[in-house]
Amino acid sequence: MEKPKIRFKGYQEDWEQRKLEDFGKATGGTSIESEFSEDGIYKVISIGSYSENSVYNDQGIRAIKSDKTSNRVLSRNDLTMILNDKTTSGNIIGRVLLIEESGIYVYNQRTERIEINLDEYDPVFLYEMLNAPNIREKIIKQAQGNTQIYVNWTAISLLEYMIPSKEEQVKIGEYLHSISNLITLHQRKCEETKILKKYMLQKMFPQNGHSVPEIRFSGFTEDWEQRKLNEIADKVSEKNKNNEFSEPFTNSAEQGIISQKDYFDREIVNNENLNGYYIVRNDDFIYNPRISVTAPVGPINRNRLGRNGVMSPLYTVFRAHDIDNLYLEFYFKTTKWHRFMKLNGDSGARFDRFTISSTQFMEMPIPYPTLEEQQKIGEYFDSLDLLITLHQQKCDELRNIKKFMLQNMFI
Repeated sequence: MEKPKIRFKGYQEDWEQRKLEDFGKATGGTSIESEFSEDGIYKVISIGSYSENSVYNDQGIRAIKSDKTSNRVLSRNDLTMILNDKTTSGNIIGRVLLIEESGIYVYNQRTERIEINLDEYDPVFLYEMLNAPNIREKIIKQAQGNTQIYVNWTAISLLEYMIPSKEEQVKIGEYLHSISNLITLHQRKCEETKILKKYMLQKMFPQNGHSVPEIRFSGFTEDWEQRKLNEIADKVSEKNKNNEFSEPFTNSAEQGIISQKDYFDREIVNNENLNGYYIVRNDDFIYNPRISVTAPVGPINRNRLGRNGVMSPLYTVFRAHDIDNLYLEFYFKTTKWHRFMKLNGDSGARFDRFTISSTQFMEMPIPYPTLEEQQKIGEYFDSLDLLITLHQQKCDELRNIKKFMLQNMFI
């Protein structure tokens, strides 16, 4: 009895065995590089067009209409399969793309076109099935080569798959595709909110030399003041004694303040050597002088862990007062304070660490509106972060659901 573990109600028939070549007419791609042009009307599907989530990756390559491309134009419901992989991991090889619109794409060499027999097979079902990790293993096992692995269509076309009736195919395909569409929707919302946040961070704090921001909540008209960091925050000099605090923190540009153990998947400092480290309390700010592409003068983040820990003396720890913590936290997400840093410090001889004295650092100018306006700004950006987190969590949940169903809805 050949049946999947999870099945829609009402379907009881055994699934039947079919070969890959049975799904439709297959045609191998040939080189069309000579037809590439900025003025081309077709999007090109080539080895770089296949992503690890089996969605078309637009490389910006276009091809002109010509005799050479006329028989390489793809139609709606076609599938294309990549037969080569530039990586030794095999994360791309055998992946399939579903063509959802006719006359838009042409396919290059190393790609096989499959014109689906629509009388017997649902293209959405085949797309989901062939990309399912446990099913794609069939093709990966056929791979040959070292620096660039490949599969031979003649060989893999004989691979056998278990297929249900056309009606059941449609049900499975629609269900899995609906999850994919939801993932795409939440991912798009997440990216849109990130873009909005980035834009508003630039517009809701004054530009250098200005006393008011370009975008402001209604009801606020006063000029912003300016405070030095040492006027609204105190540098923390409190040091760990007798290992009173035993959890070392790190300050990541991407993840913020995080336990060293979580960040490195282990503690890189022996707990017995934490004496002399600065004590970091909840809501304290930490400056990390290590620079990166995303943090060209080093990141400043606030401890949101809700617990105390310690930081190496290489970091600068400060505790704010007379200013809204959320407001200050999001100000440090802008690049507006970078100019002060570059004027008063440098990246050093190693080019991986920014050098500035703690005294000079605490002289940093901070734009200072009324407390009420600070709170409004902080709450606004916090709400954007919450939206980003919710959309990302939903994406992760849906991906886990789809992963589980892909493992259990096919034989």
